Amino acid sequence: MMLRDRNSDGLNEWISTVNNSSIPELQGFVNGLLQDFEPVKNAFDYPWSNGPVEGNVNKLKTIKRQMYGHASLNLLERRLVLSLS
Repeated sequence: MMLRDRNSDGLNEWISTVNNSSIPELQGFVNGLLQDFEPVKNAFDYPWSNGPVEGNVNKLKTIKRQMYGHASLNLLERRLVLSLS
C-alpha cells in the first residue's frame, strides 16, 4: 500500500516493525534508509525522479566506452546527439 499509493505516512511504522523484528538483513537495510531518511521520504511524497537524467548519463558513458578514447570531443558530441534523437 505504501509504495503503490506513494504515501510516506506508514514509513515510520514499518521502520519500527523491522527494528523490532529478528531479521538482521532487514535491520541493516533500515539502517541504510535512516542515514538518508529525507531523500527516501521525498521519493514517496513527490513524483519527480532523476531517472531520465541518469539514463542519459549512462548512454553517454556507454558511447564513450565504445569509442575507446580514439575520437575527439566533437565526434563524441555528434554521436551523443545522434543517439538521443
